[in-house]
Amino acid sequence: MKLNELRPSEGAFTTKKRVGRGVSSGHGKTSGKGHKGQNARSGGGVRPGFEGGQLPLFRRLPKRGFSNAMFKVEYATINVSDLEKFENGAVVTPELLKEMGILKKQLAGVKVLGNGELTKKLTVKANKFSAQAKEKIEAIGGKAEVI
Repeated sequence: MKLNELRPSEGAFTTKKRVGRGVSSGHGKTSGKGHKGQNARSGGGVRPGFEGGQLPLFRRLPKRGFSNAMFKVEYATINVSDLEKFENGAVVTPELLKEMGILKKQLAGVKVLGNGELTKKLTVKANKFSAQAKEKIEAIGGKAEVI
């Protein structure tokens, strides 16, 4: 058996119903939609979860638990490789990053991640640093300062 010879078992996939293709298709006249009614109309049918006016299941069940998603702190992230644009000995701040167009939004602050390589000695001021980013900045003789 080879990969190009693999086929789904018989009856696993059925061909798509192509309606409105004449009498010989076997889906003539009402095209499998029955006679009149809401489901026969164009754009007809009911939304998912609709139970014919009966109180839907998702409204009958009690709501439980707490989500902390509203209070989540999101940081704008940059990589160590993005700092390569600055000249040697520069002091990199979130304001400077925004001014240069490296950051689009500052959000709750800036986090520096350790992806890529850095060859310049920089003083980087940010709200957070990943362990790898801090290691790479300090390995060259730069400084990683938490604001």
